[in-house]
Amino acid sequence: MVFDFESFSSRHIGPDAEETTAMLKAVGASSLDALIDEAIPARIRLKQPLNLPRGQSEHHFLSELQALASRNQVFRSFIGLGYYDCMTPSVILRNVLENPGWYTPYTPYQAEIAQGRLEALLNFQTMVRDLTAMEVANASLLDEATAAAEAMTMLARVQAKRIDAVVGPAQFFVADSVFPQTLDVLRARAEPLGIELVVGDADRAEFDDRIFGALVQTPDDAGRVRDLRDFIARARRSNVAVAVGTDLLALTLLTPPGEMGADVAYGNSQRFGVPLGYGGPHAAFFATLERHVRQAPGRIIGVSIDAHGNTAYRMALQTREQHIRREKATSNICTAQALLANIAGLYAVYHGPKGLTRIAQRVHAYAALLERELAARGVEQLNDYYFDTLRVRPRGGAPEVDRIRKSAEKLRLNFRYRDDGTINIALDETADDKDIAAILVAFTSGTSGRPSELSRPSALALPSYPSTLARTSPFLTHPVFNTHHSETQMMRYIRALERKDVGLDTSMIPLGSCTMKLNAASEMLPITWGEFNKLHPFAPVEQTEAYQQIFAELEAMLCEITGFAAVSLQPNSGAQGEFAGLMAIRQYHHDRGETHRDVVLIPASAHGTNPASAVMVGMHVVVVASTREGNIDVDDLRAKAGEYRDRLAALMVTYPSTHGVFEESIQDICAIVHQHGGQVYMDGANMNAQVGLTSPAAIGADVCHINLHKTFSIPHGGGGPGMGPIGVAAHLVPYLPGHPIVKVGGARAGHAVSAAPWGSASILLISYAYMKMLGRDGMTDATRYAILNANYLKSRLEPYFPVLYTRANGRVAHEMIFDLRPLKQASGIDELDVAKRLMDYGFHAPTVSFPVAGTLMVEPTESEAKDELDRFCEALIQIRAEIQAVIDGKADRRDNVLKNAPHTAGAIAADDWSHPYSREEAAFPLPFVRANKHWPSVGRIDNPYGDRNLMCSCPPVAEYV
Repeated sequence: MVFDFESFSSRHIGPDAEETTAMLKAVGASSLDALIDEAIPARIRLKQPLNLPRGQSEHHFLSELQALASRNQVFRSFIGLGYYDCMTPSVILRNVLENPGWYTPYTPYQAEIAQGRLEALLNFQTMVRDLTAMEVANASLLDEATAAAEAMTMLARVQAKRIDAVVGPAQFFVADSVFPQTLDVLRARAEPLGIELVVGDADRAEFDDRIFGALVQTPDDAGRVRDLRDFIARARRSNVAVAVGTDLLALTLLTPPGEMGADVAYGNSQRFGVPLGYGGPHAAFFATLERHVRQAPGRIIGVSIDAHGNTAYRMALQTREQHIRREKATSNICTAQALLANIAGLYAVYHGPKGLTRIAQRVHAYAALLERELAARGVEQLNDYYFDTLRVRPRGGAPEVDRIRKSAEKLRLNFRYRDDGTINIALDETADDKDIAAILVAFTSGTSGRPSELSRPSALALPSYPSTLARTSPFLTHPVFNTHHSETQMMRYIRALERKDVGLDTSMIPLGSCTMKLNAASEMLPITWGEFNKLHPFAPVEQTEAYQQIFAELEAMLCEITGFAAVSLQPNSGAQGEFAGLMAIRQYHHDRGETHRDVVLIPASAHGTNPASAVMVGMHVVVVASTREGNIDVDDLRAKAGEYRDRLAALMVTYPSTHGVFEESIQDICAIVHQHGGQVYMDGANMNAQVGLTSPAAIGADVCHINLHKTFSIPHGGGGPGMGPIGVAAHLVPYLPGHPIVKVGGARAGHAVSAAPWGSASILLISYAYMKMLGRDGMTDATRYAILNANYLKSRLEPYFPVLYTRANGRVAHEMIFDLRPLKQASGIDELDVAKRLMDYGFHAPTVSFPVAGTLMVEPTESEAKDELDRFCEALIQIRAEIQAVIDGKADRRDNVLKNAPHTAGAIAADDWSHPYSREEAAFPLPFVRANKHWPSVGRIDNPYGDRNLMCSCPPVAEYV
C-alpha cells in the first residue's frame, strides 16, 4: 500500500509498500489480489466494493464528531434505576481508562503476565464480598439485569432436585419492585428454559412447592430501603433460595444482604467511578455463598502459588474457560467487564472505607435535605426509608406532574415519571446545592408555593437509620483499601500493577480467534467526552440526537458489511449476541406455528459459547462431525439435517472456520439447512477475514453476531468490555430485541437481552470511528492485510511447526493452527511449555489447545508490521531449536528452559542457580529481547493448588506486599 500521512489506513495497517512486496515474495504470491483470490473461494466473493464512503483523516473525523456531539443535550439526570452520575478520579481516568497498558491486554488466560489486572480484579471481588457481606464474589458480569438473570439460573441449578420433584413448570418469584429492565431480561431468560415467573408484592408473597427461588431488591425500583429479613426467613422456611439486588454505595450505610441471609447479591458497580456512557459499559457484580461457588457464573479470580512458592493470582476453577463445557456449561458468558471492574475496584482502593462512607453520607444527606425542602413546599415524599432516591406525589395530580416535567425540562433536569403519577428523584455523588435549588424551582415555578431558596443550615445532617437497617459491620479492612489515598500513592500503585502485564503496548498478541488489533487513540478519545459519557441511558431520546445519528449510521454500515437487512446494537457481548440471534430464530419458528423446531446443529470445532447459548434458549444440541482436513463433514451434516428435519431450528457455524480456513462447501452447507427448514446462524468471531471481500449474507446465513471488540477495534480491556450486535435477514427483522423503557427493536420485538436499550452505547463510538476513518477501501484493506500477515507467518514458521489445516492450495485465512503434538511425543515439551517460554521473549502466547488440543492458534491481525512479525517468528524458531535440544539429548527433559519458563528477575538474580542452562539462555535468548525485556512478575503458576485451596479475595494481611 502507498503510505499516506493523511490516511488513517496507513496508521492502522502495519506493513508499508516495501514490506508488502517482501512478504508477498515470501508467501509466493504475485500480488495481494492474487493471494486473496487463492485464500477465498471465488463463488462467495462480493461482486462489488462496499457501498460506503471513503475514509476520513483522524483530524477531520474528530472535528466532525465534536460538532455532532454538541447535538446531545446533557441534562442533569436524576432518573436512577441503577445508573448514576459519578466522579472518576483523575488519577484513575488518566492512568487506567485512557491508558493502553490497561485497555489493550487480553483476558488473563496467561496469568503469569497478567498479575496486575488479576490483582485489581481480586480487589474488586474483595470489595463486593465485603460490602455485600457474602462469602465469594466473581470478577463482574455484563450488566445488572444480566446478573439478575444469572442469579435466577444459578438458583435453578442449585435447586435442581427440588425442581425435578415438581409437577408442572418450576416457578421463580420476582418482586414487582425490581427495576423494569431487570424484570424484562428475566422474562427473556426464563421463558425458553421453562421457568414461570411469579411477579408480585414481596410483602404478600406465598411460597409453595413449585417456587424454587425468589428475587427482590433494596433499594428498590421506587427507592425504598427495605428490611428483607422477614421475607428471606419465610423463603428459607419453604426451602426457597433468595437473590437480592442492591447498591454498593448504599451498603456502606445499610445492612448488607449477606447479613439478612441472602443466597445471592447482585447489582451495578457503575457509580464507583465509571461514567454513565448512555448505558455502558459497566461492571455488574455478583456475590454468593461459598457452597454455590462451582455453580457461579462468569470468572472468579483466585489465589495460588507459583513455582517458587510465591503468591500468584489466576482464574479459578472452571472459570478459566467455563464454556469449554459446551452444552453442559452453567452459563454462555465467556467475557466480563474487566476494565470497568478494575476502575470500580480502584475507586474503592483510592477512597477506602472512610471515603466511601463519607460519599454515601453526603448523597443521603442531600436526599434528606431535598425531602425536607419539598415537604416545606407541600410535596409529599412516600418512601419511609431511602438511600438516595425520593418518591414524591405532587398534590395536583397529572396536570401538576405535567407542569413539573415541562419546568424541569426548561431547567435541563430529568426525573423519572412513574405510571402511578409519582416522581422519582435519584441523587448521586455529584449533587450539590445548585442541584437542590434547581429541583425546587422545577417543583414550585409558576405556583404560589415557597421560594426556592434553601432553608437548611450550612452543614448537612448525618444519615440516621433504625437499627434494623443500619450497617454495623466493618468492611474493606484489608490494607490495599487503607493505604493508597494520596494521588502519589495511587499513581504508583496503578503503575506498579500495569508493569506486571503484557498488552499491545508491549508487543503483538497473536491470539487466534481473538483479533488483537490496534485500538487507535483517535478511536478511544470520544468515550471520555462529556457529551457522550454523561448521558443517562433512559434520558428522553430527543436529548440524544448525536447518539441516534451515530446508531443509525453504524447500523447502516454494518448492514452493508454483512449484507443483512437490519442490525440490533443491544447485545453487550458476543455471548449475548448469540442468545439474541437464537431467540430471534426461535420466535420466527414459533410465529410460523413450528414450536417443535428445537434442534441446533453445531460443528464439533465450534466455539464453546455456541452450544451453551443454544441450551440457554431451550434447544437441543446435535454435534456435526469434522473431516480429517478440519472442515464440516457435509455428509454427516446432510444425514443429521435429514434425521432431524421436523425439529431442525438452526445451524451455528463460524466462517471462516474456527480452524482458520475458508471452507469451499459453505454455501452448500447453508442450503442443506434451509432445505430442511432450519435457519443459519453465523458466529461472527472471524469477521476480520470477511469485511469487504465476502459477507454472512453471501455465504447464505440468516443471522450473525458481530464482535465489535474483535473486527471493529473495541479494545479487549483485559477481559472486557465487549459488544456483540446482531445482523439479521429481512424475515428476522421483526424479532430484534426490544426494551421496556425505550422503544427499540422489531415489530414483534422480544424482551430485552441487556439492561440498556443500546447495550454499552459509549463504546459503539470506537467502532463508529474505526469505520468512518478507514472507510470502504480501508476496511477492505484491513481484511486483505490480515490475510497477508497470516500467510506470511505460515510461510516462515511452517518448516518448524506443521500447520494443521489449510485450503487445498495451502492458503489460510486470517489465522492458522500449528500442531505441536508430534513434538510433544518426541520431547515431552507441550503447547503450554511453549506458551510460557514465549513470555521470556516478551510475547503473549497464541491461543492454546483451541480448537484442537495440543496446538497453538495464531492470528497476527493487519496492524502488525513486518518487523514485529519477524520478531515473533524468530522467537518461535529459537524455541523450536530449544525443543530440538531436548530431542537430541543436549538439554535435560525435565530441567530445561521450556519446562521452567517463565523466568522471573528474582529467579535469574538468585544466588542459587542449579539449572544445566545459563541465566543468559533463560532471560535473554535472542538479542532483541535484551533491548526491551519484560520480566514476568511470577513464575509458572500452580493452578491445581489454587483450586484445592480456594481463596477468591485479597490474601491475608500477613501475605500482603
